[in-house]
Parts: sequence; structure tokens; C-alpha cells
Amino acid sequence: MSIPAPGRLPPGLRVYAIGDVHGCATKLARLHAMVAEDWARRPAERCALVHLGDYVDRGPDSAAVLDRLCGESPVPGAERVHLRGNHEAMMLDSLAAGPGTVAEDVWLWNGGDATLSSYGVCQGPPVLPLRHRALLATMPLRWEAGDYLFVHAGIDPRRPLAAQRNQDLLWIREPFLSWPRPLPKVVVHGHTPCRAPELRPNRIGIDTGAVAGGPLTCLVLEAAQLRFLSV
Repeated sequence: MSIPAPGRLPPGLRVYAIGDVHGCATKLARLHAMVAEDWARRPAERCALVHLGDYVDRGPDSAAVLDRLCGESPVPGAERVHLRGNHEAMMLDSLAAGPGTVAEDVWLWNGGDATLSSYGVCQGPPVLPLRHRALLATMPLRWEAGDYLFVHAGIDPRRPLAAQRNQDLLWIREPFLSWPRPLPKVVVHGHTPCRAPELRPNRIGIDTGAVAGGPLTCLVLEAAQLRFLSV
């Protein structure tokens, strides 16, 4: 069921935005199937499929998640946006720094050990397929459509959009989460787990803790309406 949204998209565009996956490849496959079914039942002129980051770490099969993101879209012809999360940033830092470094320790301490296991190794850098490396290296930090800004963690509400720092887009919680006033755009984000989607006038949070037993959530935006899909 659709409800009024806090923003509006351009006419003819539908956006499917998916929250933090964290290695939950089976849930992502099921949610992609739901997106495909939803689109087939009532297609629009244009489609954008936006993943909000944190594909890796903590969950059982990060490698399979990245493989799915590299594969065919569940909506043929859709624009696909794979935003970088803080866990992809830690993984890239670890791969660049190499074994035995602080960057590797930080990544492993934050769930990178589960990602290593998904590639069949217990220690040392994983041997990533070239398509996985290319995907990780080219992930943007933000994407905009209509009244909405899509990022992994949020924004610093004290700074204009043009002056946002990468660190905040990837990691911020406060003062963003409790900011009571309007923002330049309605921010769609993950990063901070919640029991159910958080719908506020200035932001929509859709990390519903899939890796901790919660659902994996997809926000569906169209015109001035929204609804949710989840598995």
C-alpha cells in the first residue's frame, strides 16, 4: 500500500532503494525477485535500482552478494546505482594496505573475517575476481533524484550539500539522525539499524538489520508516494 512521501520524484520514474545487505545473499536474491515481480505487475517509464552500501562483512556470503550486484539487473534496462558503504571503504583500505596493517585489523574487527571466509580464506587478503574489484573501486558515494538524496549513512546537516565530507556520507550518525529541521534534500540512507523503516519529514532510514535477523528492506518511491517491500 502506498502512502504520501516526504518528497517527489520526476514524472515516470520509480526508484527501488535497498538497505544494508551485509552478506545476506539469500535475502537479497529473494528481494530482487520481489522487485522484478513488482515491476512486471505495473511497470513505469523509467526505473532506478539503488543499493545503499554495506554489501560485505558480518553475514554469511559477501562474495555472493557482490557477484549478484555484478550480474543482470532484476529489472532489465533499469539504471543501477551501487553506493559505497563504510564497510566497502574499510575493505578497500585493507586491500590497499595489505596484511598485518592497522587498516586490515580495523576491517577484520568490523566483520571482515566473514568476508574472507566467503572467499574461502581464513587470513591474508582475499583473491577477488576482477569484476568484484572493479565494482568496489567505482562505487559512488551519493545519488540524487527529484527531492531525494541517496547516501549510505547520511549527511552533516550543518554543511551545504556541495561541502559534504566523504567521512560523513559513509559514517555519520549524529547530529544527522536527530536533526529536527528540514534538510536540502530528503535523505534516503542505511547504516543505522532500526526495527522498521524510519520515515521522517527530512530522512528515510531503511537499514532494518537483515544480518541480525531483521528483514532486508526495499523502499519504493514514485511521484509523491512511497511503499516498502521486505523479506
